[in-house]
Amino acid sequence: MLDLKLLTGAALAAATLGGAASAQVVSMATGAQGTLAYNSGQAVAVVANENGITVRTQPLVGYMPLLNSGEVDFGFVNGAEAEFAYTGTGNFDREHPDVRLVGTMFPLTTGIMAPCDLGLQSVADLEGRGDLRIASEYTSSTIIPFYIEGILASGGMTYDDFETVPVSSFVDGIDALGGGLVDVALVSLNAGAGQQAAVQLQDRGGLCYISMDDSEEGFAAYADVLPTGQIRAMPQNENINGLQDWGANLIAVPWMLLASSSVDDETVHSLISVIHQNQEGLAASFGAFNNADFTNMAPANAMPYHPGALSYYAEAGVATPE
Repeated sequence: MLDLKLLTGAALAAATLGGAASAQVVSMATGAQGTLAYNSGQAVAVVANENGITVRTQPLVGYMPLLNSGEVDFGFVNGAEAEFAYTGTGNFDREHPDVRLVGTMFPLTTGIMAPCDLGLQSVADLEGRGDLRIASEYTSSTIIPFYIEGILASGGMTYDDFETVPVSSFVDGIDALGGGLVDVALVSLNAGAGQQAAVQLQDRGGLCYISMDDSEEGFAAYADVLPTGQIRAMPQNENINGLQDWGANLIAVPWMLLASSSVDDETVHSLISVIHQNQEGLAASFGAFNNADFTNMAPANAMPYHPGALSYYAEAGVATPE
């Protein structure tokens, strides 16, 4: 007679192996620990793993070529870099034709800041101020100068109108601002580094945002430099760093999930479905997801959307580019 216990054990083992074989396993580039991409990736991995998709996160830097080649399945980037990468323009020197958009996670709201005692309320106040020192180059995050140039362009100016001070990273630019080495730098809304810099500049009134020109002409000039994003009018708010003295028009650029075109439609469909239906779980892991608008996950971009994402959006009633 067969041993029933052995038979049951064998059956359970077979079922377990069968389940593991059928589970979806994907790789996701997340950037270095502590970065926006890392925090986003970890949050997505948590909800995905809870819903039958095993996400293996990889803290890689400069992973667009790996997405293009299919060596990595998913990764994150802002909407402007997605367009630049696909077309080989901006801060990319070659095209990445085999990367596809999956969807917007949340907007990145940012703008340029200066010590409040300079009284620079709008980009118009920068005109003729060639004495001002502006953070430039950002050698480890080359998209950032495009943000600054776009804001300046809305007021009819360029980097050439100011004294440029090279910095290596986004945080280094903010640190230079807090340390008095520059007068203007890019600072994201509610960024911790920006709050620390404002404390350093308490004797100068802290830091205040410089409002970009939101006229039709101003936005068109901005869009010639930075091809995606919207102007977000932020009212004066004494509880938000940079808005305590006056309101400002800031940039809101989509933070997006990408996929290699080699990832099958079903996998992309499954992952974006899990993301779309689990905002609360995502926000529990990373608070930035509280700002997500999952009814508008698919803004227009030069980079096309993955067919698997489009099929889900059609089912879920999410508008997509025509």
